[in-house]
Amino acid sequence: MFMNKFLIIDGNSLIHRAFHAIPPLTTSDGTITNAVYGFTNMLFKVLQKVEPGYIAVAFDKGKITFRHASYADYKAKRKATPPELRSQFPLLKEVLRHMRIQTLELENYEADDIIGTLTKLAEGEDIESFVLTGDRDALQLVSPRVRVLLTKKGITEMEEYDEGGVWDRYGVNPPQIIDIKGLMGDASDNIPGVPGIGEKTALRLIQEHGSLEDVIADREKLPTRWRNKLTEHQDQAVLSKKLATIDRQVPLNIEVQQFKWPGPDYPALLDIFSKLEFKTLVHNIMDKAGHSDKTGKLPGQAAGGPDKLDTYSVDYQRVSSAEELLQIRKAVSTSGQAVLELLGTRETGISQAALSAAVGDIIYLLPVKEKAEALDAIADICADPQIKKICADGKEVLWLLHRHNRTMQGLAFDIQLAAYLLNPSLSQNTLTDLALQYLQLVLPTEGEAAAAARVDVLGRLAQLLHQKMVETDMDRLYYDVELPLVAVLADMEMEGVAVNPPILSSMAEETGRQIDLLVQEIYRLAGEQFNINSPKQLGDILFNKMELPVIKKTKTGFSTDASVLEELAPSHDIVAKILAYRQLAKLKSTYIDGLFGLINPTSGRIHTTFHQNVTATGRLSSSNPNLQNIPIRLAEGRLIRRVFVPCQPGNLILTADYSQIELRILAHMSGDLNLVNAFNEGQDIHSRTAAEVFGVPMEQVTPEMRGRAKAVNFGIVYGISDFGLSRDIKVSRAEAGQYIRSYFERYSGVKEFIDRKIAEARDKGYATTLLNRRRYLPDILNRNRVIRAFGERTAINTPIQGSAADIIKLAMVRIHNELKSRHMATKMILQVHDELIFDVPPEELPVIKDMVREYMENALQLDVPLVVDLKLGPNWYDVRKVP
Repeated sequence: MFMNKFLIIDGNSLIHRAFHAIPPLTTSDGTITNAVYGFTNMLFKVLQKVEPGYIAVAFDKGKITFRHASYADYKAKRKATPPELRSQFPLLKEVLRHMRIQTLELENYEADDIIGTLTKLAEGEDIESFVLTGDRDALQLVSPRVRVLLTKKGITEMEEYDEGGVWDRYGVNPPQIIDIKGLMGDASDNIPGVPGIGEKTALRLIQEHGSLEDVIADREKLPTRWRNKLTEHQDQAVLSKKLATIDRQVPLNIEVQQFKWPGPDYPALLDIFSKLEFKTLVHNIMDKAGHSDKTGKLPGQAAGGPDKLDTYSVDYQRVSSAEELLQIRKAVSTSGQAVLELLGTRETGISQAALSAAVGDIIYLLPVKEKAEALDAIADICADPQIKKICADGKEVLWLLHRHNRTMQGLAFDIQLAAYLLNPSLSQNTLTDLALQYLQLVLPTEGEAAAAARVDVLGRLAQLLHQKMVETDMDRLYYDVELPLVAVLADMEMEGVAVNPPILSSMAEETGRQIDLLVQEIYRLAGEQFNINSPKQLGDILFNKMELPVIKKTKTGFSTDASVLEELAPSHDIVAKILAYRQLAKLKSTYIDGLFGLINPTSGRIHTTFHQNVTATGRLSSSNPNLQNIPIRLAEGRLIRRVFVPCQPGNLILTADYSQIELRILAHMSGDLNLVNAFNEGQDIHSRTAAEVFGVPMEQVTPEMRGRAKAVNFGIVYGISDFGLSRDIKVSRAEAGQYIRSYFERYSGVKEFIDRKIAEARDKGYATTLLNRRRYLPDILNRNRVIRAFGERTAINTPIQGSAADIIKLAMVRIHNELKSRHMATKMILQVHDELIFDVPPEELPVIKDMVREYMENALQLDVPLVVDLKLGPNWYDVRKVP
């Protein structure tokens, strides 16, 4: 599954098409299901085609939208939804819920508008959108990062449109679709257009003139019959274009990440398919799961009785006596292994426990809630380092034990972590998902039987996934880096980081004061008070009242997005004030105010959650708070770090940051002599690159030259294009292209490395890091040039960024182990990108400085030195460089 694909489905369009394409179907109790059945079949087909990492389905909500305010007869001729179809909407939404696909609808807006807004959000995060619909209006959304899958022949086939496809079909660019609609109208939506002008004429006029406005402006040059029609119906044409324009700024208050698709809830999905009597769909899934008895009836179905689902079950033994607990301890001690499943929550601790001493051995259920001695037995087994533990989620087990003041040593296998390593793009990594994927088993979801089945599956998966890691040469990465890191991250989460609430309160107060001042200044410059957060009111102030140049328009009026305001900033002081207001308002609501709610009332600390199995590159991510996203480029954002302080008075915060690690890895992996020599000689790499690219001695490199060279250096790592570089450093595309060519002339080894990595990825289908971490790249062979280019950039960046992730993880494991073995009070408390943060007692500082630098700089031997910058201070912000 490729995580950078977002499938966005027009729910209303697809269910209507399915309803009219599929003959009536009913269940034995008379429930009509044809539209749901057709929709679901099409959904599975497109999932196989697109392999999305994100999915959403948009629906209309109500018949009245904002368009009716402009044109009361909008869609007035639409027939009412047949009751036979209306009754199927709740059924479809239940299927989607079990598919774990989110749905969206909003009063006053159509599904098209929600889809347009989602594609815009996705474009901003470099995520490619695929819009599945039967409505050609969606073609206006097509862009380098948006494609439309247009259903035809009911729902059995689909046409895929990219920008070239729209041009080939209509001879216009996607945004011009709305200009065509302005002229020809749309009978299905009751959009009037210009009477007498059909599709053929509209296409010709737009192809020749460019836009509806240009056609109107040039109407005196047109033949009399068209000129008269345009003169008479000019306002109607402009209104029609407005009605046909998709609003891409629907106030949904959403983020793309919340639509990340974890895959279906298979047991629940099988259950609803059984109830709807979708026997073909049930058989398809059950055949995949290895449960079909091939007789034409569902597994477990009695003659004439209801359909039932066949789920995996195993024998188990409930433990109730002290003698039985002793028997369990002896069994695991003898085998040296425990396959362990602990259920519960971080807040309440363990609610259920099950284990076996070996794969295929007796599975025991322990009454941990009823008997303290059962919890003691589990805790003793977990604490024994000689007993190897196999778990589904090792960090969660550590947290559950932590709630009972217990711990675990000897974690030997983490199922979810192994599955992530084998395919980091796979988001379906719960034990239920993995059992279905690797063992073709459908697990029960609740009760004792579920716990027992999970234990059995854990052991079988551990054997299978271990073998797969050996075959893919990732066993060293798993056992030396990722698996030991589980305990490191658990300790960091449990330790937490202390915060200073008074400073946070002061920041909230000061930021609020700055926001208030900006608001008053904006009102003064505008000459009136208005809602700054309203795009409509803001657009009216900027473009109608103040008559600033209009950069871009939306369906509902003037665009006031960030790109527009940044372009307008030199035009008037109010624009810069509005930009500053927006930055501070987001900073306060998301980060400053947000941190208050994350302070643990018991510990007084913030316990962020580190995610080890999320990113495709291998980097860690975090949530609550998301430390990686604190906006440190903004001065006020950097100040947030002042809130993070040592846990004890007198302690200090030590930060250790890898210097230019990705460029150093590039030098090592490419073997380019100029780059390697620059690092080995301790030169400033950006000045050296500037000297090479601009052909001047290093002492003549200006700050501007160095800045541009820096952009080239880091851009090369991410496969930057001349267009991207020109945008970043504000030069012409031709000049940016010359910088890149000059760079490759001087660093020919880097160019050879890039070409080699792209060729390897095309040949193998994946890219690897220095420690053989894999990232699969299905798009590198895509026939679409834009998608293929993204795959090629990923093939360049993954070995570099992924190796940087491997290196800092190695360092974290070794430093953590050293701190433990020496029984030191210093704690590693945070990790952000290439930086580690420590809480250090002053008496340990001399030892810690040398230890951290030693382990980080020698985590992996490269052909160039790894360099770590140490900084020290009373909080994370006020740190100063340590010699």
